[in-house]
Amino acid sequence: MDFIRNENGDIVILQVKLSRATLKEAGEFKIFLQNDIKSGKKKVIVDLSPCEFIDSTFLGALVISHKKISEYGGGIKLVTAQSAVISMFELTRINKVFETFLSVDEALKSFT
Repeated sequence: MDFIRNENGDIVILQVKLSRATLKEAGEFKIFLQNDIKSGKKKVIVDLSPCEFIDSTFLGALVISHKKISEYGGGIKLVTAQSAVISMFELTRINKVFETFLSVDEALKSFT
């Protein structure tokens, strides 16, 4: 399975277990996020730390989900560890849309 879902209290942690997050996985990923949003979850962490590459379609799924959860007063925080992904977030200014962290623990603490 490419995505693993866990909960820590009222926070959903969605781990993306891919080295390359692309169009092929974006649809399934979006469904995972949308299901949590529809069920009333307002705090989501997406752990992208294993990802060495994320394409625009996958980023689009993140942005669409961010807009939806924001309508309900929630938020999505990202965990990134790969330097190529961090650089890409800076170039595309995604880091201005999402709070990004180097670890899940840091992201969890930011919700409190």
